[in-house]
Parts: sequence; C-alpha cells; structure tokens
Amino acid sequence: MSTELPPTTATAAATVTDGPDNQTPTENSRVKLKLEDINWDHSFVRELPGDPLTDITSREVLHACYSRVSPSAEVENPQLVVWSESVADILDLDPKEFERPDFPYLFSGASPLKGGLSYAQCYGGHQFGVWADQLGDGRAITLGELINSKSQRWELQLKGAGKTPYSRFADGLAVLRSSIREFLCSEAMHSLGIPTTRALCLVTTGKLVSRDMFYDGNPKDEPGAIVCRVAQSFLRFGSFQIHAKRGKEDLEIVKTLADYTIKYHFPHIESMNKSDSLSFSTGEGNNDVVDLTSNKYAAWLVEVAERTASLIAKWQGVGFTHGVLNTDNMSVLGLTIDYGPFGFLDAFDPSFTPNTTDLPGRRYCFAEQPDIGSWNIGQFGLALSTAQLINKKELNYALERYGSKFMDEYQAIMTKKVGLSRYNKELIGELLNNMAVDKVDYTNFFRLLSNIKADSDVLDKDLLVPLKAALLDIGRERKEAWTNWVKRYRAELSSSGVSDEDRKVSMNSVNPKYVLRNYLCQSAIDMAEQGDFEEVRRLLKVMEKPFDDQPGMERYARLPPAWAYRPGVCMLSCSS
Repeated sequence: MSTELPPTTATAAATVTDGPDNQTPTENSRVKLKLEDINWDHSFVRELPGDPLTDITSREVLHACYSRVSPSAEVENPQLVVWSESVADILDLDPKEFERPDFPYLFSGASPLKGGLSYAQCYGGHQFGVWADQLGDGRAITLGELINSKSQRWELQLKGAGKTPYSRFADGLAVLRSSIREFLCSEAMHSLGIPTTRALCLVTTGKLVSRDMFYDGNPKDEPGAIVCRVAQSFLRFGSFQIHAKRGKEDLEIVKTLADYTIKYHFPHIESMNKSDSLSFSTGEGNNDVVDLTSNKYAAWLVEVAERTASLIAKWQGVGFTHGVLNTDNMSVLGLTIDYGPFGFLDAFDPSFTPNTTDLPGRRYCFAEQPDIGSWNIGQFGLALSTAQLINKKELNYALERYGSKFMDEYQAIMTKKVGLSRYNKELIGELLNNMAVDKVDYTNFFRLLSNIKADSDVLDKDLLVPLKAALLDIGRERKEAWTNWVKRYRAELSSSGVSDEDRKVSMNSVNPKYVLRNYLCQSAIDMAEQGDFEEVRRLLKVMEKPFDDQPGMERYARLPPAWAYRPGVCMLSCSS
C-alpha cells in the first residue's frame, strides 16, 4: 500500500475560502497547528454514560449516549479530493497539513489521530412520522472534540468510516457520489449564510462499495469515499427521544444529556436569572404565564424552537428542500444536518420533493417544511416532557414561539428578496402563485427581479423585458397576468423612495446567482468517478461566492439541461 500521494491530490486539492460570517485573521495572527498539536477535550465521552461493550455487532445499545468504536473502512492508496480552507482556519490547522502524505490515511480513519477519542452516537427518531426506535450513527464516527484558539468547541466526524453497533444491516460505508454532494452542500449552504454542519475534507478510499441506488435489485460498485464533517455538536432531537421512549432509568439520561447540552452549547441559559424577566402570557388566561427564568429546560426548548424556525425560513428563502426531515436529522443547534437527497428548486413547485422515498405522500416537500419543523419540535418537546423537564404549557408556548419566529423571519426574508421596505402579503403571494403556474426558475427569477426599474415611463409592452430570461414560453393570458403584477410591484417600489441602483445592490445580496443545483453536482460526480476532481473544485469555488456575478462562470447559473431530469439526478433515494 503506497503512502505517496499523486501530485494533484494534496497540493492541487481545491480549497474553499471564507464564507460571509467567517473572516480570516491576518496571516501573522493566525494560529497554525499541526494535527499532533490539536487541543482535544472530549467532553461528550467524559461526561455522559457510554456503552460498556466495545464490539461493533449491530445491537440494541441501552442506557448509553454513545459507543466507543474506531474507524474500520478498508483503504487502498486513499486520495485527498478537496478541503475547506475556512474550516481549517476555524480549527487553527496549518494549510501545510493537507499536503502531508499521511493526511488521507488520517482522515479516512486508517491511521488514528494523536489524542483523538472516537465514538458513535446513540439516538432514535421518527422516520416519515413513524417512530423507528434506535437508529444512531450507523456510518458516522466522531474522531473527537477540540477547543480552538477562540475557545470554541468543535467536533470532527468521519462519515463512511465503517460499521458501528448502530449500522443495522448496512455496511457503514459511503460512496463518492453521496460524499461529494454532502461536502459541496455543506460549504455552499455556509456561503449562503445558512446555519449548517461544515466539511473539512473529502478523501477517496480506493475501494469499491456496492450500492442499489434505486432499490430495484440492481446494485452496482461505486468508488468509496469519506467526508470529514465538522460541527460544534452533532446532537439531534432523536438523541433525547431515544431515552425518553425507553423510559424508567433512561429518563434520567434525558436530564443528564439536556444539562450537558445547555452547559456546553447554550451556556447563556445557565446564567439566566429572575432579573431577565423572561415571563410571557400564553394567551390562555390572565393567570397563564410561562416564566422561562424559573425553568432552564423550557427556556432551552424555546431557543431550539426559534433556531429551527429561523433555519427553515432561510431554507424557504433560497428554495432549499432537505428531503428527509426525520427527527434524527434535526440538529438541536439549529443547523442543517445530514445532506442526503436534498435539492434546490429549479422550476418553482411548492410540492417539489427531491426524495423518491417521499413521493407517495410528499411529507417532506418544499411547502411542508415549516409545518414539519413544528411537528418535529413537538416530538422533541414531548421527550423533555416525558422526562418531566417541562410541562404541557411550556411545550405549547415553545410551539407558539416557533410559529411566530418562522413568520417573522420568512416575511423579512421575502421582503428583502423583492426589494420592498415593508412586507406586502398580497403582492408576494400573487408573485409566488404566478411562479408556480408558469414553473418559473426560482433562483434566476429573483436575481432578474432586481433589474426592474421604478421609473414610470416604461411602456406596458416593455415591462417584462427584464424578466424575459425567466418567463419562458408563456402565452398572452399569462403575459397579461405578469404585466399586471409588475405594474403593482413598480408602484410599490416607487413609494419606497429607494433608488433603483441601491435596491439592486440590496436584492443581489440576498438573491444568489448560484446555488448547488443537483445537475451541477452530478456533472462533478461523473467526472470524479473517472478520477478527475477538477469539476468538484471549480464548482466549490463558484459556490463560495453565490451572490457575486463571477464573470465567466455564467454556465453555473443555467437552467437544468434535459438530462438533469433523469432518475438519480433531480431526485434521489435515501440510499447512498
């Protein structure tokens, strides 16, 4: 087995520079660490109950939050495909570390990281609304937690690193196809300003993995790969649900895990006191008041609900559909987590789902995401209630706050997207209806909308010219409907007092020109499966600056070609 890397692997692997909220310190002020110098601090394993058994046999793991397990995926000349400079910066890693010949072995799990402490997390979840009992990290293995130079806690996790006690009937591995999608979307979402788990690097294993992508009895061998995911925590709603569902002595684990989560990830809640005056009427009666300062678990649930509402509002704003919003895929930190059969809207269709498994009921389609978020918060709250950490009144209040937070955020986002100074429900509602009727491309339309002028001397026949590239093949009746809408829209713009130039700049800062369309992913995947990673790297660089025009990269903003509607491109299954 060779430890030498091809010259294009370590040195030419593309990097992602910083997203909108992550400015790089100057070169002189940056802390640059070798992997051996990482400041590890394994609080999860240290403070929470673990599995006493150490074998990786698929089994029920009782009374434990995790199982100690080491990566076991076989590798043969693994190669570094790509890495994220901004994530490396968060972790204080010296960029030269990615040139090390042993780097692909360390981040495929074939060689252990000095000071690391690996484990797989235990959790359950509702899948498509039905309780599925124990699930857990079936192919994700945490390498450990580190503390960076800003005293931030970050968890490193390998996805596709081998079997764990939670693998059930699966092999614990991942393929290059799904790993590229996860890596690219993690970084693309961050650059869009949407809370998300991140991705440090992606390596191929050099081994083949069998996958039946369409569940049709025709598996095929695909290149294996492992992505290193990074988040301050990978705790999920299901991490709490599993212990609440088991009841009895496990109810104490719900409390222990909640205390741990608040201590390390919501410390401001610990320091709340009566002077904060966080008391709210529930509207159910004059004496019905929820005092969040008297119950930290209720205050925590409200914050999780609001973070989740804010996250999903942002998804709706950019046209992102997660595809598998099971409770085990919901982060307690309000992050986008677990990129499987996701999809950004092309033609605007509120019933769009990118998940073939979701087709019968479209439970997780684009338009249903806000309601599913609320349902999932309800299930999370029930777990806390079962452990007697909150009461029914506090749970209902958290659900109210979810609803009001979502509407506030969504209305603010849509108002900015259309360049108005205040929310206009009728105007925006009619716009979305028109877009659905004519299957207008979601991303391109909002980008073009900034070209509409408030100038009143434009002839009726020319009103739609700025939108021509998005309004394709519409007949006379539909042109009339759109013309009438643009007239009302321009009148609203005129009353705002904002110049056309300033409005265009503002709108273009919230309406991306580039999103990670599934067909773009597939183009990069097709090349990567042949050993050419350049398209992965180019695509990543484009998605790093989604709001910039990027002259010369316009092809990445094009509508999907005809081949993009074949199975496995525009829609995928949960299998990867």
